Amino acid sequence: MDYEPSIIRDSNPMENLEKQLICPICLEMFTKPVVILPCQHNLCRKCASDIFQAANPYWQNRGTVISGGRFRCPSCPPEVSLGHEVILDRHGVYGLQRNLLVENIIDIYKQEYSSRPLKKGKHPMCKEHEDEKINIYCLTCEVPTCSMCKVFGAHKDCEVAPLQNVFQGQKTELSNCISMLVAGNDRVQTIINQLEESCRATEENSQRVRQELCDKFDTLVAVLEEKKNELLQRITAVLEHKTGFLQALVQKYKEQLEKSSKLVETAFQSMEETGGATFLMNAQKLIKTIVEASKGGLLEKIEEGFESMDSFSLDLESIMETLRAIDFEADEEEEEFNEEREESEEELSQEQKVDAPQ
Repeated sequence: MDYEPSIIRDSNPMENLEKQLICPICLEMFTKPVVILPCQHNLCRKCASDIFQAANPYWQNRGTVISGGRFRCPSCPPEVSLGHEVILDRHGVYGLQRNLLVENIIDIYKQEYSSRPLKKGKHPMCKEHEDEKINIYCLTCEVPTCSMCKVFGAHKDCEVAPLQNVFQGQKTELSNCISMLVAGNDRVQTIINQLEESCRATEENSQRVRQELCDKFDTLVAVLEEKKNELLQRITAVLEHKTGFLQALVQKYKEQLEKSSKLVETAFQSMEETGGATFLMNAQKLIKTIVEASKGGLLEKIEEGFESMDSFSLDLESIMETLRAIDFEADEEEEEFNEEREESEEELSQEQKVDAPQ
């Protein structure tokens, strides 16, 4: 399959060529030098400079030192991030590459077709005078019209001017508006980028302080847990000491009770003895044993309040108040924010009271 460029396939290749040679800013044939942008669109260098100046109002040229800047291509579709962004170095628009091919085509076109005016579409005709072209501009009514309308028609008493003069003026004004709009879009986009970056930084900072807060509270909980275990161990140690002492004392009293019970049983058996001689042979010794057992039977006793564990009680009220008072170290900005929020809440409350039915 043979491939033919779109210009050759067009029904009117010359008209298509003329369209390709129109600058999208000044709407005239490109004025040399012609620069090509990174997105492959072309501009007159003067038009590119105008857009650049509008997008960079603080651009400075001091001697040989020129700061860089950026602007957006006016030919790129608006849905493509508001146009392709052109980033310039310290040379500004003079650092953009010239499109020598387009310049050569312009030279050839002017040599071969200098007698032909550059077409910009079908010339509109007057609705009132169908055979008359619209060639003047009514300054009073601010509409294009034809010469016949000025001589005989609705605009005979109006002030008019050559269409080309008004065309050039409004085209320049529109070009300036486009430059202002592009510059404004760039500034808005810069603000959007800054706000998005601030939002991202705020989220990152929030995540960082959240993690720091969790770590500090985890450390606080670990310290409390460690102290709790330490105090529990002390309670357990005292408990084991006291219960061990009490259990040992209980064992001693059980042994004494067992001996006393056996002695009582022996005494009852002796009381059952009917023979006086036999009774008297053992009675004196038994009485002496009972008396000695009674004298030596007083074992150690516990002190009053021995079972109390009140010495291990804690007064944590002051510590609880300190914990409840834990707060961030508020800076001046946060204090102002809190004051404004309180004022707003108070104003809203007052408005609600006023609006409330009586």
